[in-house]
Amino acid sequence: MNNKKYLLIVAIILANAIVVCAQTDRPTSIYKSILLGLEYELNAGVNIGGAAPLPLPAEIRSIDSYSPNLNLYIGGTVTKWLDMDKKKWGVGVALRFETKGMETKAMVKNYGMEIIKADTKLSGRWTGRVQTKYQSQQLTIPVTAIYKINSRWKVNAGPYVAVVFSKDFNGYVYDGYLREGDPTGLKWPFSDGARATYDFGDELQSFQWGFQGGVSWRAFKRFSVNANLAWGCNDIFKKTFKTVSFNMYPIYLNMGFGYIF
Repeated sequence: MNNKKYLLIVAIILANAIVVCAQTDRPTSIYKSILLGLEYELNAGVNIGGAAPLPLPAEIRSIDSYSPNLNLYIGGTVTKWLDMDKKKWGVGVALRFETKGMETKAMVKNYGMEIIKADTKLSGRWTGRVQTKYQSQQLTIPVTAIYKINSRWKVNAGPYVAVVFSKDFNGYVYDGYLREGDPTGLKWPFSDGARATYDFGDELQSFQWGFQGGVSWRAFKRFSVNANLAWGCNDIFKKTFKTVSFNMYPIYLNMGFGYIF
């Protein structure tokens, strides 16, 4: 079973659990936590975004297509309210199991590339079209400051760290040519439907960090609608990886719902 199907099944189970919880009274332990200024929330939703170079480098001449794919997340958040009476300011710690990915097609020139042709690796500068698929599964821990504007709206901002345990970055090149070594090297043309594959998955980082900020709207007594922008601050590739000559940062908007205990 692939990761997307697994996440979808878990999300369905989580949704059913939320419905059951909504039909039952709060357990005694939840009431005790409330007296301590603690609040618990289960979350689920989708991530929309991609890994992007900032700014767009000269090597990428155009983005011909983009698909965010289906990137699910599930998790929970614990909020500690610092002022017990008004509950205006708080600190939130979350644990989020999520998928981040995208697929793109682009026209590039002198783009760093290492391709596989007839079981032989060729590296150099590619000019032509390239298709890329990026996907990662990760465990993310945001720690945020929370401010409640009123009974329905609250905002949050703070850093996050993520451990990446499944990673993929691959694709193929076509309709162009590779200059082996540097832009003046031996020319390897690919035309009339010919293509060559590449796979940089082993060169992806296992650790990411960045900042997130967002807003939450309490639609009902126990249900909320959430949106957060997570902006990665380190390159998705290892520092030792030099084939791609520019940094790529994971930038994602996660949107979903929450059940508040």
